[in-house]
Amino acid sequence: MTRNAARARETLSAGATLVEADPSVAGDWQQQIAGCHAVVNLCGASIAGQRWDARYRQILMDSRLDPTHLLVESMRACSDDERPVVLASSSGIDYYDFDRAAVTLADDDDEVFDEQSPAGDTFLARLCSKWEQEARRAEDIGVRVALVRTGIVLSTDGGALPRIAAPFKAFVGGPVGSGKQWFSWIHIDDMVGAYLHALDNASVSGPINAVAPGAVRQKQFARTLGSVLGRPSFLPAPKFALKLVAGQLAEYLVNGRHAIPKVLQQTGYSFQYPELKPALDALYLH
Repeated sequence: MTRNAARARETLSAGATLVEADPSVAGDWQQQIAGCHAVVNLCGASIAGQRWDARYRQILMDSRLDPTHLLVESMRACSDDERPVVLASSSGIDYYDFDRAAVTLADDDDEVFDEQSPAGDTFLARLCSKWEQEARRAEDIGVRVALVRTGIVLSTDGGALPRIAAPFKAFVGGPVGSGKQWFSWIHIDDMVGAYLHALDNASVSGPINAVAPGAVRQKQFARTLGSVLGRPSFLPAPKFALKLVAGQLAEYLVNGRHAIPKVLQQTGYSFQYPELKPALDALYLH
């Protein structure tokens, strides 16, 4: 299901059925849920889409909560034999508080976040928490719910990476802020793999950190990205400059989280790209 059928047709898999609809508005699309084995919920405006003024913060919230609410209601309306078995719903590692130890520049004293770590109190943490609460309502009707908490997805087709890479390509790249904060990432292929793993394994439920095991600090990420692109990586982007360009998105880039994929590893997922350099090589050199 998509708002943009023309774009979706470019990559539509053979045998797939395309439904063009706005999932934030109730409609005939809800009838498509009956008889499906699984629902994957990727709804939500991009956090890298534009500056976070009050209007866009509300868009970020509504574009996640409203479709998720309607999806769960659609499943509730299904008969028992036609109701989906599993809902894999997107979330983010921003659910956790940011790594305050890294902000104080302590290289060897940082906080590690697994799926049992408590929620933070930032805007994105509250957003993720409310989003997950909407999805978990499906548990009341017997649907297994996997909450896929995503880190920075490395892809050259949208998302944060093209924005991060742009200064490097212009020969002015470097670490964000102090460079001490953690950068928890995942290659797009492993992002897809994590969702498939959640759908296929009945033992997977609740939160899942969709991040590679090879998290790095910002300074190492910048050095590796610069090396892959053949560009310098020594010019840091100060926080005040980021705020001028990205507004509150700067907080997302400056405040790192060292998240670990504990559930994925415990349930047998094998990462295609557990380390950063091979992941970036695959995106930019192949």
